[in-house]
Amino acid sequence: MTTHSAPPSEAPAAKPPLRILLTALHLAGLGVIGGVILTVLGGLLGTGIGLLFAAGIGVVLLVGLVYALFGVGWFEVARVSALYRTPTAPLQLRRRERPGFGGWLRSLGRQAIDGRMWRAIAHFAIAAIFGFVVIRLFWSLVWSVFITFAALTDAETVMGPFGGMGIPVAWSPLVGIVGIAASAVGIVGLALLHRTLALAIVVRNREAELTERVRTTTAQRAGAVRAADVERTRIERDLHDGVQPRLVSVGMTLGLAQQKIDSDPDAARELIAEAHTSTKAAITELRQLARGIHASVLDDRGLDAALSALAGRSHIPVHLDVRMDPSSGSSRRPSREAEAAVYFAIAESLTNAAKHSRASETRVVVRVRDDDTLWARVEDNGMGGAQVQPGGGLDGIANRVLAAGGTFRLDSPLGGPTSLEVNVPCAS
Repeated sequence: MTTHSAPPSEAPAAKPPLRILLTALHLAGLGVIGGVILTVLGGLLGTGIGLLFAAGIGVVLLVGLVYALFGVGWFEVARVSALYRTPTAPLQLRRRERPGFGGWLRSLGRQAIDGRMWRAIAHFAIAAIFGFVVIRLFWSLVWSVFITFAALTDAETVMGPFGGMGIPVAWSPLVGIVGIAASAVGIVGLALLHRTLALAIVVRNREAELTERVRTTTAQRAGAVRAADVERTRIERDLHDGVQPRLVSVGMTLGLAQQKIDSDPDAARELIAEAHTSTKAAITELRQLARGIHASVLDDRGLDAALSALAGRSHIPVHLDVRMDPSSGSSRRPSREAEAAVYFAIAESLTNAAKHSRASETRVVVRVRDDDTLWARVEDNGMGGAQVQPGGGLDGIANRVLAAGGTFRLDSPLGGPTSLEVNVPCAS
């Protein structure tokens, strides 16, 4: 998003001379540490490939290399954005679109070929080379200042800035002035070239930003459509398998009672009592079904109270740990959509634990994190082995969270325990 004036809380933009000085200092710093970092990355790559078949050590190194490359790319994007005050979105790890090891492996592969990350790394390498040259030019500038006044000494010749043939003292003032000018021009030129390359390579243009936004919106819309389809299927299944047969039974029972009301009043009363009991059970099922569609307590009392009520209805003990107050670094409360996504994820997880996991207890932890996200974790001590099946409850959780712009992670090895984590932006 482009802004035309900086908010009052932001520091005023630096003037061009100061910006050039800051750029030169950045380059000098990268000239010192850039070579070390690039050497380490190259060492990880070479060692990882060399030990690829040595008990998996090489695989671990290559995985670490991907995350190290991401760290360098993230640093470079943040550095350029802060230096030039450009509205650049931070580099982010690829989201895991599928749970389990396969989903993580897929996200790792997509991260390894992420074009934006590699552009940032390439610019980091270029900036490190520029930084090495800037350091040499700075040393040449200092030397030129001193050599300008060499004629005031008794020496006959002075050495060049990088060694080599001595320069006659008579020529030192001219050589010093030319050296000062050339060094200063070189430093300024590299600083300006760095800015040009940074804006072209690292800073995302408007078209790329809009493309990324469209991609994210498309994924969220697909998740919303899928979540709605799964929810509709669940409602149809619950109505068809639960409430509908019970209501049909109530109708048949009342029909039999009507036939016997004159000939056998006692039997008719028993049938009416049976129909009354079935009707109350059907009402309870309808209430539970409606609660699964929309939890009104969320609107009335918030997520904390809704989860407390949910834990009270659970068939297995639930240890609830909810902290909804924003921490010191968070600036907003979760939106209604974010709370609803987390609530239904927890509700479906508790239902699955009660039906399939054979768990004796579950633990639910909910936090509002510093990065303005609502995070929740549900863990049970059941037998594990949970998998996302198309149209199943976990599939519904994944799509509902995706539609809210969040992430979903399932860890359920055979033998347990099973843990499910969701992370949803507070302003989703």
